[in-house]
Amino acid sequence: MIVSRAKLTPTVLIGGGVLALLWAGGALSILLRLILGLGATTNLNDATPWGLWIGFDVMSGVALAAGGFVIAGSVYLFRREKYRPVLRPAILTAFLGYLLVIFGLVLDIGQPWRIWHPIVMWNPRSVLLEVAWCVMLYTTVLALEFSPVVLERFKLHKLLKVVHVITPVLVIAGVILSTLHQSSLGSLFLIMPEKINPLWYTPLLPVFFFISAVGVGLGMVIVESSLSCRAFHRGLEMTILSDLGWAAVWVLAGYIVLRFADITLRGALVNAFRPTFTAFLFWLEIGVGAILPMLLLARRSVRFSASGLFRSALLIIFGVVMYRLNMAIFNFWAYTGHYYVPSLMEVLVTLTLVTGGVVAFGVIARFFPVFEYSE
Repeated sequence: MIVSRAKLTPTVLIGGGVLALLWAGGALSILLRLILGLGATTNLNDATPWGLWIGFDVMSGVALAAGGFVIAGSVYLFRREKYRPVLRPAILTAFLGYLLVIFGLVLDIGQPWRIWHPIVMWNPRSVLLEVAWCVMLYTTVLALEFSPVVLERFKLHKLLKVVHVITPVLVIAGVILSTLHQSSLGSLFLIMPEKINPLWYTPLLPVFFFISAVGVGLGMVIVESSLSCRAFHRGLEMTILSDLGWAAVWVLAGYIVLRFADITLRGALVNAFRPTFTAFLFWLEIGVGAILPMLLLARRSVRFSASGLFRSALLIIFGVVMYRLNMAIFNFWAYTGHYYVPSLMEVLVTLTLVTGGVVAFGVIARFFPVFEYSE
């Protein structure tokens, strides 16, 4: 189904004008960053080498794109055909998300013209080598997984048959690659035990990064379906989304139990009850972003309510973003004593990437058969 075109209402025109101004500011910020460097355009320094672009655009962005491998694996590997109506939107969201992650990474590294070096210059002792290759390969897999939408639009049926034959192999590769690099992002922090509060530092960081990615992947599918329902005036897949909400309950429950068991066994639980800023961040992340949505989604009335599902999914997204920001930014405040606040240019670039991804999804959905089914 190709979604009908939107009407040019005053609200659309005003929103378009604001978006154009934002993108102009973002484009100028990107240009200045490439010309002047990181020091002149960001608030990064030796004490805070990772800022908004890594903490949110990359670390959080990779997690928020996890819905692609979660839904694809459910449909093709676990034969959950009832999730097929949300498969293509989830793949598109993941594909756009990874493209934006790559672009954000290009901007954040000191010499962006060397982004290709991991392809030929290998450091087998670095976790980043594995992450770089997995991200490159999985982005390619996502492009191939989404290609049937393009092939159907242009009626390239012979190529379409070929892609359908190799799709199960692509999905298996995508699940493996996603598992590797989602967990490996947590492995990056294993070399920083003295810099990260015991509430977060643990040998289980790769496990927590992977489980939280699965949980937020489910939340992103719910949010994307809810927003596209309103934007494109189509039906909402309530039965499917309520099932995803129930799955999120179990993922969050396992995550919470494992997280508290780990903290308790390491003797770090006392840190959560001290009157400190890190304790506040911990409860904001785990309480508001994990425990609360788990309790809400455990209620049938919430899971079968469009607004209840949407708000609970937003809380899951908030929790995982906070987890990534706590790991990449806030934990270093206590260690270095330096408080980082992103510059205006950093904020403009991030908003440009996020809104660009949303608009790209909308444009593609209007001209290509992203939504196969409509209730």
